[in-house]
Parts: sequence; structure tokens; C-alpha cells
Amino acid sequence: MGHTSLEKIIALQKNPANIRNLCILAHVDHGKTTLADCLVASNGIISSRLAGKLRYLDSREDEQVRGITMKSSAISLHYRNGDQEYLLNLIDSPGHVDFSSEVSTAVRLCDGAIVVVDAVEGVCPQTQAVLRQAWLENIRPVLVINKIDRLIMELKLTSQEAYTHLQKILEQVNAITGTLFTSKVLEERAEKEKEEEKESETLSGDQVFDWSAGLEEVDDSHLYFSPEQGNVVFASAIDGWGFSIQQFAHIYSQRMGIKAEVLLKTLWGDFYLNAKAKKIMKGAQAKGKKPLFVQFVLDNIWSLYDAVVTRRDKEKVEKVVASLGIKVMARDLRHSDPKVLLSAICSQWLPVSQAVLSMVCEKLPSPLDMASERAEKLMSVGARRFDSLPAQTQKLKTAFLQCSSEDNAPVIVFVSKMFAVDTKALPKYKPRPLTQEEIVQRRELARQRHADRMAADQTAAETTRDVLACQTCSTSEPQHHLDGIYNSNLAINVLVHSFSHLCQVPEGCSASDCVFEVPHLSCCSMESIYLLMGRELEDLEEVPAGNVLGIGGLEECVLKSATLSTTPACPPFTPLNFEATPIVRVAVEPKHPSEMPKLVRGMRLLNQADPCAEVLIQETGEHVLVTAGEVHLQRCLDDLRDRFAKIEISASKPIIPFRETVVRPPKVDMVNEELGKQQKVAIIHQVKESSQGRSSDTLLVDPSGLVTLTTPNRLATVCVRAIPLPQEVTQLLESNSEVIRTLEQINMSLREGKSLDISLRTLEAIAGLKDQLDSLLQGRKWRNAVERIWAFGPRRYGPNILLNNVDSYQRPSVWQCLGRGDKTVEAGAQAAVLRDFDNSIISGFLLATLSGPMCEEPLMGVCFCVERWDVQSSAPAQHQESFEEDSMSHKALADNKVERSSETSAQEEGMASGLGQAERRPEPASDCYGPVSGQLIAAMKEACRHAFQAQPQRLMAAMYTCEIMATAEVLGRVYGVLGKREGRVLHEEMKEGTDMFIIKAVLPVAESFGFADEIRKRTSGLASPQLVFSHWEVISSDPYWVPTTEEEYLHFGEKADSANQALKYMNAVRRRKGLYVEEKIVEHAEKQRTLSKNK
Repeated sequence: MGHTSLEKIIALQKNPANIRNLCILAHVDHGKTTLADCLVASNGIISSRLAGKLRYLDSREDEQVRGITMKSSAISLHYRNGDQEYLLNLIDSPGHVDFSSEVSTAVRLCDGAIVVVDAVEGVCPQTQAVLRQAWLENIRPVLVINKIDRLIMELKLTSQEAYTHLQKILEQVNAITGTLFTSKVLEERAEKEKEEEKESETLSGDQVFDWSAGLEEVDDSHLYFSPEQGNVVFASAIDGWGFSIQQFAHIYSQRMGIKAEVLLKTLWGDFYLNAKAKKIMKGAQAKGKKPLFVQFVLDNIWSLYDAVVTRRDKEKVEKVVASLGIKVMARDLRHSDPKVLLSAICSQWLPVSQAVLSMVCEKLPSPLDMASERAEKLMSVGARRFDSLPAQTQKLKTAFLQCSSEDNAPVIVFVSKMFAVDTKALPKYKPRPLTQEEIVQRRELARQRHADRMAADQTAAETTRDVLACQTCSTSEPQHHLDGIYNSNLAINVLVHSFSHLCQVPEGCSASDCVFEVPHLSCCSMESIYLLMGRELEDLEEVPAGNVLGIGGLEECVLKSATLSTTPACPPFTPLNFEATPIVRVAVEPKHPSEMPKLVRGMRLLNQADPCAEVLIQETGEHVLVTAGEVHLQRCLDDLRDRFAKIEISASKPIIPFRETVVRPPKVDMVNEELGKQQKVAIIHQVKESSQGRSSDTLLVDPSGLVTLTTPNRLATVCVRAIPLPQEVTQLLESNSEVIRTLEQINMSLREGKSLDISLRTLEAIAGLKDQLDSLLQGRKWRNAVERIWAFGPRRYGPNILLNNVDSYQRPSVWQCLGRGDKTVEAGAQAAVLRDFDNSIISGFLLATLSGPMCEEPLMGVCFCVERWDVQSSAPAQHQESFEEDSMSHKALADNKVERSSETSAQEEGMASGLGQAERRPEPASDCYGPVSGQLIAAMKEACRHAFQAQPQRLMAAMYTCEIMATAEVLGRVYGVLGKREGRVLHEEMKEGTDMFIIKAVLPVAESFGFADEIRKRTSGLASPQLVFSHWEVISSDPYWVPTTEEEYLHFGEKADSANQALKYMNAVRRRKGLYVEEKIVEHAEKQRTLSKNK
């Protein structure tokens, strides 16, 4: 197919039934960009000879150098399938785990996806991740099994072995899809049963529950990948060939006279051809016969590779070319590289572009076929359910599904990501070919100028001025553009939802009127719209509904993603699902301090252009960049240096996050001897001495770990005890942070006297969390603990709990929204039940959990029980005079601690808003802004810290899950690198049919920097790791441990100077934060002996 003109693409955009919005998803190095090259070459944009070598959609220099895709890029292709013409908006996405956020942005824009799997490596970790992302976004996938040439050339498999291997890969992919489907059906089944239970509370007779019910009733045949369904293509993109079963069914139906429908059902499966009876029969494996797929398909491909590449048999090649009826150029036949000849034959016989594009057009849905369930899911934000949205918002669903481009239809655009484009790449600045009229006009102008020059020399200055004007235009600032789905003709004013918040819009309110009434809503104008063509942009006048496009001029209104609409009734779409968590952070500063404004502006642009990167300013003034991994960090720093700030920058060593926790007292010491009472008493005595040295008159530490602290003005006393939470509870709280945040927002609204309409799904999630906590918190000390939860922290939704054990104080439960029978929760008079300064206790707890005593890192898995809380109405007489002075100084101290304790500016803002909201609510009996409140916050914080220190303290390290694929000969070296970096191997297994081992291990984030490079060097590139943030793990060693028993002295020596990993990590964090580090610089000060005399 020749090059498609812009006019043709514009014409195809107007028919949404023949538009396919799709993305290519796969694990890293499975051949996405090579496949995209083959599809791009089918449109004549690049040469078919360069497909796979050029990597056209990898437009960045570092992408070409590293050989991996880092940014998703879009291109529009034209394809003719029979008498129908289709427009394919293709998005190529990265496969590396560090750039999985780019996959999320691509998946949101599409209706279908091509999942590519390497025929040798099979299903890898990122394959599972992309299938899950496609499932969550409710888009339909098709499968391409790529690199089948590796089965022939590298693994040397026979066609029969290759068939078995391909079957296993297909089973693996379908197993993942089946798992996702099963979980969805069981969830729906559970919801349905709850509704049935509510309808019929009491039923007579014994009931038998069928666990499989629901799965058998639902038809899932269309979900799975099966060659006979036509949603699987077998390909080798680098050699330019690919086929589906349909193509061979069509070929053999003409040759053998068998119906194509019969062949379609039997070409894949346990069928064989009975040559005598001339019938297709079942049971090939049992009878030892060749399956049809091997006999009719794979044997032909294997014999072609054997003739062209292995033996280089010219006679056989000529016979094959003649029998296939194709023409091969003489230079290809003479070429020294047999792959060139192979590619020339295969690209004509079984062109991969034709197989893939025809499958896409037939199997993937158009924008008109979008499921109503997906539209409802996109519009239902947070705790809201679709049927609870305003009527005018619900009407938009119809317009959404109709995909109408009429003048009266609303415009709805989702901005999935921002990306920067250099001014020179914009269409208006690109050189374009001149038309015949312009050539004639310029010829006349040139003649006129020549005549004028001959007449007078003074006109030369004007031409110089023209050239200068042109040069000035080409150096303007870079503009920023967006990807998005654009659902109508261009509107001048659009509303930008920049926050996941929906407010009721007044009836009859226009777009520009409601901007000031509705929060998180802004009005802006579009400067220009573009067609995305890989490395280039094309100017467009208008874009009909259902297309992918770029928009210019929204950089002032949109940060990372947004929902644009001409109607204020349109809700913001649900946030994108990001698989990777930003965990690696570095501090960045310019080499020359005078260039700080350029760095600030560059970091703002980087934050806008990268969906996963975060930019923070710490309270110390450091500019911190948070990224998903080492490769992502390197790319962000390169972008900052070369594109956005354009200055020399220096980055600190990566800042490693840790968590602080307490554990149950150990039963054995460091040499596995049973602990006596001596060490326990020594620890408590040590804590008591140090704490009494600080403030003996107000602090009392009980031997059991109960801390009693009195405020300096003697008005309030709190008793706090720290208890370690079970590991399962910590993991539950961490995984349900969004549910806890929603619960806190509901409770906040109830305390402020607002009514809320909560969705049934949200209430079920909250009830499920409560039930799970009930089942996990068992035992005498946790009796009725779930009902006594006071708050979660830090930031009101973290993995720490504040328990109310005060006998005289019965405060409203945090689960009060579950106590209502109806769905609409109305505010009661529970505000009166809250005691004075209730929020001061919560604020002190939040501050204590935000920065622990070990190294000012957030706490995790700690439960603080408030055993006693007394507040006097007035101060004693002896303290009356100094009351004002003390309280003001302690308030300032508390404020100072609030500033110092937050790790990042984002956390600081969240804490400030939390405290602000807490203090805005009226306290009935006393002044919540007075000095007592501030002193109580500081006292509660200090009490929590001392209670924490009274228990055995431990650091928690962030851990990566590391999956390594390696061959048997380098397995020992892989284990060596893992052992050196504190890694722990969980299990290893051998991939069937290959000599590859899959090793699954865990590795501390602190030890992961340079890990991928080291493992590649040690194994000569034969092993490649994939690191994904997994969990937090307690470091077993105590950072404060010193030898106390005789056995420990014998084993570790008097100084015990062997490496204490926890102490090393803790001191590194304290040193970075400027905290006191207890270390001896000089151990034994002796006079230095020098060779030369002192002069």
C-alpha cells in the first residue's frame, strides 16, 4: 500500500464505525516496536526493508541507544480490508516496568489492544501486568505470538515440539485471563447474594452453597485467545511474516476442496488428515499422527528456513518461489545475508501487517461499540455510584455511547498525558513544498527584486531584515501538547476538571458562568489541534468523535491529566491505574546557583510531561525528584538536563525510604541463647534513665512500657502504650488506604453536619475492611479493638492505629456510617459526644506517626493505646503566673515540630490541611485555639515517641520483587550478586522446553542501585532482572544492640564492630537529615609516627 495522504485520513476520521483505537502491549524486548515498524511500513511511511531496524516510533535518542521504548507514541494508519477502509489509531507503549505508567495512559485512550508474547520467553511479569491493565480498563485484547523464528534458529525445535510449546504459551495467557474473569464473576456473585439475603432474611430448610455457581452460568468463550476464533496471530516481525489460521484455511480449501469452515475448526487442535480416507479425524496425539497445524502450516515454514538460512539451497529456494507465485529481486537472491532473501520471500507470502491489521479490524471494537459498563465506570469517581449522579450528568452517557459529532452534541475529551514538543517540530514551522502558483509568484518577486537592486543598492537592507525576522520566529518557547479522545468539533471554551471531585452544577448554568461556582474547574481555550503521526504532527481544522488527537495550548490549565468538556455537567473521569509506585527519590540542584529559576521551571515542565514522576520541595528547601526506578530516574535527569532546564545539574545519591516499627520482645539473643530477665531490665532502666534526664518531672515510663506524660502547664495528662500490630493487619491497612481515606472523608462530613449519598459499593468495601480487621485482631489484648479505633495515621489513612482505651470516654465510632440502615447518611448530634481537644490527641498521634524517633521516618504497623486522658478545667495556682509564657513557648515548639517532622512538602500540606480541618470544627466547652490545645498536641506526640522507644525498635526496608531469567551456566553468578546485595531467593524454576531458569527473589531497594548493570556484566548479558516494588520488610537486627552476655562477647567481641545492617541504614538516614549520629571518629588517639621530621 502506498503512502496515505492527510486528506484521506481526515475523511476516514468522519466514520467512527471504521475507526480502531488500539495499543501494543508486551513485556520488554518482546518485539512491540518491531511489529509497529511492520505496520507503519504497510502505509509507505518507512521502507519495508528498514522495518525492525529503524524503530520508527522510538523517536528519542536514548530509546535508540538503549534499544527499549520509554515513551508511548501514537500514529494513524490506513488499511483496506476487502471493500472496507479503516483508520487505525495505533499507540506503541513501553514494556519496561519503570515506564508502566505510560502503558496506563495508552490503555485509557484505546478500545482494544495487541498483546505481544515472545515465543521463547513466554508469559513474563509485565505480560501479566499489561493483561491486568487491559482488563481493568475493560478493553478487548488480541494476541500476537512473536519471534517464532527463535524456535527454529536458537532452540532448534522440530515443528512438532514447536506446536507443543505454542500450545503451552497459549494456555499460560488464557490462565491469566481466566483468573481475572473468575475474580470478577465471584465478586458479582457475592454482591448478588448479599442483595438476595436482604430481600429474604429468613428461609426454611437446609441450604447448600455451591461455590462454583456463577462461573458455569456465564459465557466466557469470547474472552480467551484461540486461533480458531481468529484472535491469535503467529509471527516473526523481524523477518516480516505472520499468519492467522484463517489465511491457511483459505489457501488449503482452494487446493484440497475441503470447506474453509471445517479447516478453520480443525487446523488448531488434536486433528489429523487420514490420507487413505481423505478425511480429517480427531485423536492425532493418541495415534501418533502429525496434527494438521504441524503438517499444513509449521512444516512449510520450517522447510523454508531450512532451505534459505540453514542449507542455502538455491535450487530449492527457486522451486519454493515458483510454487508460491511470488517475485524476488535478483539482488536479494545474490545477497550474502540469507535473512534478506528470507524476509523478501516471507513478506510477500505471509505479510505480518496484513495478518495483524485484518485481525484488528475484525476482532477489536470501534468507538461506537464501547460497553456502557465502561462509560459508567469512567464517570463514577470515588464513592459516587453512577445512578446517584445528577440527571444531566447521566444523560451524557447516551452522547458518549452514540459518539456523535453533531453541532448540538457535547464535547468530551480525556487528556491522558502531556508531552513536550520542540517548536521546530510544529507543523507551522516545518518547511513544506511550494505549489505551482507560489513558485510563479516567487519567480516574479525575485525578478522584481533583481531589477530594484540594479536600480538602487539601498534596498539590500530590507532583505537582511526579512531574514532576521524569520530566524526570530523559529526560536520561540517549546509548546506542550496532549493525547486525548476528542468527541466533537473544536469548541473555543472548554472546562478543565483538574481534580477528582464532582459538585452539583446549577440548572441552566453555562460553561463560563459556573467556573467560579464549582471548585477544581477552570475555563480555557484551545490554540490548535494536531494529528499524531509518530515523530511528526499534522495540523487539523476539526476532529470528529472517537479519534485520538493532540491539543496545543493547555499547558497552563492541565498538570498531568484532565477531563475537558463544553458542559459543566460532565464529571471528571476516574484516575488512571498505575502499576508502578514512585519509590526512588533524589535531590537535584543546579551546578551554578544563579540558574535556580531555570531548574524550578524545568522541574515543573518535567512534572507535567511525565505521568509517573513527582517533584517535591522539602522543608529544607531541597528540590526532590521521585521516580519509579533506576532507568526512569536516568531518563528524567537527562530530560531535565537536555530538554526542560537546559542547564548543568547535580543529583544526590538516591534517597532511600525506610519505615520504623516495634516488634514483640525477642525470646533469644543474637547467639540464639534464651534471654533472661537481666537484659530486659537493663533496656527499661536505660530508657527510663535517658527519658528522666530529659524531663523527669512530667514523664514517667512504667516497666511494662506504659508512658505517662503531663503537659508543662499541668492541665492535661496522657498515658500511652505502644503495641506492634500483626503483620497481616499492617498489610491490610496499607492495601486499603483508599477505603480508609474515603471513610475519613465521610466521618469528616458527618462531623461538619453535611449529608452524604454513599454508594453501596463503598459501604461494602468499608464493611469488608471492618470484618477483616475483626477476624485478624483476635486475642485478649485485642478484644473489641476494632470498635475502639480512634484514628489511622499518618495523614489519617496510614498503617498505624490509635486505640481508645479510656474507660470514661465513649466517642463516636469511626464505623458510624455502617450503622445506618439507609444509603443516605445524615449528620446526627454526635458532635456533642466528642470531648474537648479530641482533635489535639489525633493531631499529636498523626505527628508522631509521621516521623519516628529512630531517624524521623514514618511509622508502620504500630498501635498506640491511650489508657488515660485527664484534662483539668483550670491551671493550679502556682503555675498561673507563668501560664501564658510557658504555653506560648510550647505552642511555638509544637509548631516547630510540625514543620520539622514532615518528610516532604506534599506530606506537610496534607498534615496542615488535616490539622486545619480538625481545628475548624467548634469545640463546645473550651477554646481549641488556646495554648492547652498546642501543649496537648506536643505532649501526645512525645508520649507516643517514648512509648515507641520503650518497646524493641526495628527499621523496615522497602523491598523489590526481582524476577531474573538466566541460563544454567550463569546461575551461580546471579546467586553471587544477589547474596552480595542482601537479596533472598524465594524460588527458582526451569522453563519447560528451554534451558532458561526463572529466579524469583526479594532485594532491598537500598541495595538495588547498579544491580541490573552488575548482573548484566557478571553474566555477559545472559541475565536480565525486572525490579518491581513489592512490600516493606522488618530488618531483623536491632540498630541499638550491644553485647551484654558472655556468649555474645565471645562471639562478637567487646566492640561488636561487625556490620549491623540496621545501624548502617539508620545512621545514613540521620546523617542525610542533619540529625545527631553517635559514632567515634577516632577510636584510639595515639601520636602519629611520620617518616620525615617535623619542621
